[in-house]
Amino acid sequence: MIKKFEELVKTKNNADMLVHATRKTIEESGDKLTEDEKSQVEDAVVELEKAIKSENIESIEAATKGVNDVLTPLTQKLYTPEGKAQPQDDGSADNSDNTVDAEFEEVKEEDK
Repeated sequence: MIKKFEELVKTKNNADMLVHATRKTIEESGDKLTEDEKSQVEDAVVELEKAIKSENIESIEAATKGVNDVLTPLTQKLYTPEGKAQPQDDGSADNSDNTVDAEFEEVKEEDK
């Protein structure tokens, strides 16, 4: 019983922090997000607040996921420079900086 209560308190606290952080992010976004995008986030946050009041862990977790699902693409939009895609590392080395791969052999003082 105590374990379930602790889990509920932790879930509610995390959800509450998400509500505040999300609202702050949206507030600070200025005109980088459309009114429709801001409205979608606000609707998800309101649902999360209702879930927090319900004190049902499953509802809170589902509403938290709902906020994250709406917020994730928007935060990527906010923090990606305009007109630039995220860099993709395809694993290929680009030697355009005139570096040369070379092997070396360490020579010890006694071998000199």
